[in-house]
Amino acid sequence: MTAPLIDTVVWGTGNIGRAAIRAVQAHPALRLSGVIVHSPDKAGKDAGDLAGLDQQLGIAASDDAGAVLATNPQAVVYAASGEVRPMEAIDDIAKAIRVGAVVVTPSVYTLYDQRNAPAEVREPLLAAIEDGGGSLFVSGVDPGWGNDVLPLLISGVATDIDVIRCQEIFDYTTYDQPDSVRWLVGMGQPMDYEPPMVAPGIPTMVWGGQIRLMARALRADLDEIRETVARRELEETVTTELMGDFEKGTQGALRFEVQGIVGGRPRIVIEHVTRIHPSCAPDWPMPPSGDGAHRVIIEGSPRIEVSVEATDQNGNRSAGGNATAVGRLVGAIDWLVDARPGLYDAIDVPLRPAAGKLR
Repeated sequence: MTAPLIDTVVWGTGNIGRAAIRAVQAHPALRLSGVIVHSPDKAGKDAGDLAGLDQQLGIAASDDAGAVLATNPQAVVYAASGEVRPMEAIDDIAKAIRVGAVVVTPSVYTLYDQRNAPAEVREPLLAAIEDGGGSLFVSGVDPGWGNDVLPLLISGVATDIDVIRCQEIFDYTTYDQPDSVRWLVGMGQPMDYEPPMVAPGIPTMVWGGQIRLMARALRADLDEIRETVARRELEETVTTELMGDFEKGTQGALRFEVQGIVGGRPRIVIEHVTRIHPSCAPDWPMPPSGDGAHRVIIEGSPRIEVSVEATDQNGNRSAGGNATAVGRLVGAIDWLVDARPGLYDAIDVPLRPAAGKLR
């Protein structure tokens, strides 16, 4: 007997939300049952149009979240932003959990390692689970599978490990997010500008949970988590298709590390190298090809290096990364529906074969 499809709502239709609509529509165990939008201009539009599909799906977007949740969906992909509104996002997620839904999201960084999340974040969600019986799984690509399940999987074929290094190397001209690139990361800003993304403590807040997850899986005792930051200026003005000009003398590249210190040394490292043009900081790590990649390097015996280059939407690497994050989340929904209610992390939730998607 075939199991009934899982009614799934997508909340938000930005870069992640559009990919989530496509992923839910493609998943053989799920049925798209609703789309929640924040903009009144999107309300009433068909989900297929919002997702950039070449077909309509017969699901009209709604800006009334309460009404959509009142239909008691079994799952919600929460794709609204949580970077600058984490407590509002947590409140939204708790509402979905209270109607009994499994919620998957990349939006709240402190919940990637839910066991060590602050009490003010964790306790409202535990209360919602107690009330409604739903669940929550938070993941992405980086932070996400690129620095939890991927390096841990690869570590399983190593004989001896000295350092595990996870890298994201990207040309940010592929990002259709000018506010984040210019303000959050600081591209095009004067060199005395302090990018919020690398303010002291912020990298640890975002990626420290991934360090702790890997250390827990590897049974390694962390001494502490450290941060390093380096910035480079543009030697010439560059013009980008999506975001205009970035002036000579402003920030053109950013590099930082979040280091898990074990036995006094950096042994578990998450590194980001981002540029607004490949001419800036050419001596820093480069992707194997194209605009960007995620890479895992295991220094040890043997030395192992794996690079992942994902593309989507006419070859865009940033869209490809987003699509893999969505694939990890949407692919976990049917497992979570069958699991007990609770808070889950990447070690709890298996990464499984894409059953039924080969066509």
